[in-house]
This record gives sequence, structure tokens and C-alpha cells, in this order.
Amino acid sequence: MIAFLKKIFGIGPAVNFSELVKQGAVIVDVRSPAEYKQGHVKGAINLPLNELSKHLSKLKKDATIITCCASGMRSASAKSILKTNGYTTVYNGGGWSSLQNKL
Repeated sequence: MIAFLKKIFGIGPAVNFSELVKQGAVIVDVRSPAEYKQGHVKGAINLPLNELSKHLSKLKKDATIITCCASGMRSASAKSILKTNGYTTVYNGGGWSSLQNKL
């Protein structure tokens, strides 16, 4: 059960998000436009979770992608959607403010 939950929420070995961004990772913020306008990670792309599937062409399949949201729930769902659609290097960055502190 714990392994299942870790997989769903993208919990695993520590990820150096700062290094991933330095290497060109794309940060995708899946919150609503209103939430995004209230604050976001600099350079993040806003693709709301409920519209993500319609905008997959905006992301390269071979890109390293870090998803984020308010708490980590929607970003976990976004990671799953991306993985299902053939994106291979996707990380759940969790809440945007927490991710920002790791950059």
C-alpha cells in the first residue's frame, strides 16, 4: 500500500529540482489561471490540469518536465497524464511554493 501511494504521489528518492531546471527542465503549473496569477515559479508554464490533455502539443515528449500545483495532488495527476501520453521524464514537484524554495 505504501509503495502504491508513493507511486501515485511521485514520492521517491530525493530529486535535485534546481539541477533539473539548470539542465533545461520545463516547469508546468497545473493550477487555474487565477491561482497562477496570485504567484508562481518564475518561468513556469500555466497549463491547468482540466485542460492539460488539450495542450500536450505545447510540450516536447523528450523534455524533462516538472509539474506543480498548490499542494501536490493535481501535479501528481498531471504527471500521470503526461506519462500515459508518452512523456518519459516527468517529476512531481508538489506545491509551487515548496518547489520554488528548492530552486
